Amino acid sequence: MPEQEGSPTTRVLIVDDHRTFAELLAFALGSQPDFDCAGWAGTGATAVELAARERPDMVVMDISLGAESGLEVTRRIREATPDATVVVVSAHRDPDWVVRAAQAGASAFVPKTGSLEEMLSVLRSVRQGSMLVSASMFGEPPPRPRVTDDPAPVGLTARESEVLTLMGKGLAPAEIARLLGISINTCRGYVKSIHLKLGVRSQLQAVVKAQQLGLVEAHSDG
Repeated sequence: MPEQEGSPTTRVLIVDDHRTFAELLAFALGSQPDFDCAGWAGTGATAVELAARERPDMVVMDISLGAESGLEVTRRIREATPDATVVVVSAHRDPDWVVRAAQAGASAFVPKTGSLEEMLSVLRSVRQGSMLVSASMFGEPPPRPRVTDDPAPVGLTARESEVLTLMGKGLAPAEIARLLGISINTCRGYVKSIHLKLGVRSQLQAVVKAQQLGLVEAHSDG
């Protein structure tokens, strides 16, 4: 089906070791005018190779690929194709897995128990630089995606605390990455993890919340 002018098609690479799930999702994507399946991979090595060759706009990644970790494969794909948005699907519903997915570079989290309608809604809504969590993750009936909303704050890692401190000084992720000697994608993963743990949606909100919790010191420019 030819792509219509003004309506770009999102090319999606499916990474899942369950062929039936992959084929069903590929069929569903092919039936949508705004999606196109860029291929299927059942192993991490194949996924990285296909991502580097096909340059998909989006990757739907199973969190568990047999003996392999889908989150580790996510990191490798983000290094090979940094412009690709990664959507993680998983049977796990523990919020901790959402944090891990964000740290790996994913931009959305969808439970495998969710509906196809919900999956397509998430794929249409997700954007790089944010962390979109589908509503069914929270046991809500409407199949509408949402950004995590006010989760209970949990402890930050030492590296997340370093990133948060520099965020409190008004530094952007690129500047923080240079100072800490890490990649910009890794830094963005830490920032997304901090947002999730603090229950906020922006750097400003993160800093304000962190100051309220005593995680960083308030400072003035005077």
